[in-house]
Amino acid sequence: MTPINVGIIGAGYRGVNTLAERIAEITNQTGLRVTALCDIRPERLTETQTYLQNQFQKQGVVLTIATYTNPNDLITDPNVDLVMITTPQSAHKDPAIVALKSGKKVYLDKPIAHTLEDTIAIIEAEKRTQNPMILGFTRRYEAPWRKAYQLLQDGVIGDLHMLQIRDIIPFNTYFHRWHRKRQWSGDAINDKSSHHMDVFNWFTGSRAAKITGFGGQRVFTPKADTPTRCLECDLECPYRANPTRGQIKSPEELSLTGDSWIHANDEYSRVDTCVYLPGADILDHASIQIAYENGMIASLFLSFFGPKAEDQETLELVGTKGRLILTRHSGILDIVTDHGQTHEVIDCKKEDFDSSHFGADLELVRELQTFYNGAPPLVSAYNGYEATRMIVAALQSIDSGGETIHMTHLPSAQL
Repeated sequence: MTPINVGIIGAGYRGVNTLAERIAEITNQTGLRVTALCDIRPERLTETQTYLQNQFQKQGVVLTIATYTNPNDLITDPNVDLVMITTPQSAHKDPAIVALKSGKKVYLDKPIAHTLEDTIAIIEAEKRTQNPMILGFTRRYEAPWRKAYQLLQDGVIGDLHMLQIRDIIPFNTYFHRWHRKRQWSGDAINDKSSHHMDVFNWFTGSRAAKITGFGGQRVFTPKADTPTRCLECDLECPYRANPTRGQIKSPEELSLTGDSWIHANDEYSRVDTCVYLPGADILDHASIQIAYENGMIASLFLSFFGPKAEDQETLELVGTKGRLILTRHSGILDIVTDHGQTHEVIDCKKEDFDSSHFGADLELVRELQTFYNGAPPLVSAYNGYEATRMIVAALQSIDSGGETIHMTHLPSAQL
């Protein structure tokens, strides 16, 4: 099998502890292997270089991973065939444009950017270079969501008219890390709910016409005299993110035990900023309503202070002769059709379901192989552009107190 050499810009949790780990896990199936890493933190590069070389060695692949602190140096490395950009959203635009111009294959992690201006710059660069990139909206790679889409196309619930996603998730991590400022993330709902907007667009087969939203901060609100970070705090707190205390709260934080994380002092790099520290300007909950050009309507009900639960994320589709409910964490589809005469439960879990993002990351790695070999991207930059425009409109509505935002009033790319 011809090797496909991958360079990853952004050696954080997404770049290393999900995608690079999955690349190593099935390297002998796909030929993908990580040959270069780039990060602004040299100490993080030292940790991840050794870690990933060991992961590949377990699969019988011996390699030396080059490290860079300048993305351009990684992109021009002749030993890199495919560039993967997994930095915070505010650092997407420049490396994405340079990578597109290089002619190399490009993967850009979701969301496409943190602002509409950066999003437009990236998608217009893709058009100029005629070098299509692939994006990472995970639900398009997950078996239950694909099955639900296929059942919809097969007419199982009739003609679709209404959609709802309910996402009640324990994501206090957004207030610990760089996501806590819109200038870096575009808001937590940009990071998380760009997925949801893409699902709505995918299932409706249409474009959003207008959006209304309400939201704010209810739980992770600023408090006076808080410590800067969990590392400095002795209080018992359900939202602690301190890997040195043995109170790790999520699978994500299992990877955050290296010295590069513990010794990070600036807010952009810390992973344990107190959730109550003043300065966070992101939402911790929202309700968003979307009217589509084809007449369908969609609703998002979102909270980042929910409990861990099997039903913490669900998709509901309502058609002319039935309804379908997808429960993400169980992989179950519950279908009532024939106007209530038929009830069916389908278990969509595959053998990869226990892997990261319910198997989506392994499927993404497989898709990267086919994409590199000339297949069109399963998730396109245009999909990312549409999702980000909707997030921007939703935030405008929320910030205005619920004004309806017409999508035609937003800036658009020249496509």
